[in-house]
Amino acid sequence: MTGFEQAWRSWHAERERALAEPHGWLSITARHWLTPEPQRFDGMPGTWHEDGDAAVVVVDPDEEFGVSGTTRFELVNSGPGEMVKAGDRVVEVARRSGYLLRLRDPAAPVRAAFRGVPAYEPDPAWVLPGRFEPYDEPRPVTVGAVVEGLSHVYSSPGVLRFAHRGEEFALTAFNGKGGAAFSVLFTDATSGVTTYAANRSLAVAEPDADGRVELDFNRAVNLPCAFIDLATCPLPPPENRLPFPVEAGEQIPWERR
Repeated sequence: MTGFEQAWRSWHAERERALAEPHGWLSITARHWLTPEPQRFDGMPGTWHEDGDAAVVVVDPDEEFGVSGTTRFELVNSGPGEMVKAGDRVVEVARRSGYLLRLRDPAAPVRAAFRGVPAYEPDPAWVLPGRFEPYDEPRPVTVGAVVEGLSHVYSSPGVLRFAHRGEEFALTAFNGKGGAAFSVLFTDATSGVTTYAANRSLAVAEPDADGRVELDFNRAVNLPCAFIDLATCPLPPPENRLPFPVEAGEQIPWERR
């Protein structure tokens, strides 16, 4: 096994381990949208409602929860959620235009049935050189979502240009997370055939002093919506729909075949 293959297999194993964490994406068993009317939800402590820019919960004294009394959650739209312990479970509070709750349960059937993520064999030919071209100022970009009627707004610092078989392409980049400089949402000619139809995501490291980057499509991953029906994943912007097959990275999950 080459060093390239070994590095990819180590990365892939860590990716699968993170997916299967007790309160990871595969543990989600319920999703509820909040309204101005106070409501209670099965398996979740507290009475919940949406109040302007906040989600509000009122917790009874005898309920086991990570917050008590009346608590307001004021979150960034399309940003990370807030995780609140509820015994062995976790209630995620998130803002996706409106506020929603998701119940994360280690005993979730999807998590119990998880048997890894199928992927193409690693191929150095899919590590493509590119360059980052920043905008003068970051631009807000609105994209659709797998949930009908929902949209996401992300900040784009610029585009990532690369060539494939003599043709140049430009991908709109969003701010990265988990140590990556950029995150790219894309589809390609394999989408809906061997890879998940709606989207895949590629993390890209910081450019060098000359703006050069490396696009390693072997590490293209599925978003949570590829595994569960309770995610609100964004769709790629139109310019990120590549016309050629990217036969690298994660494929359609076993459970969706």
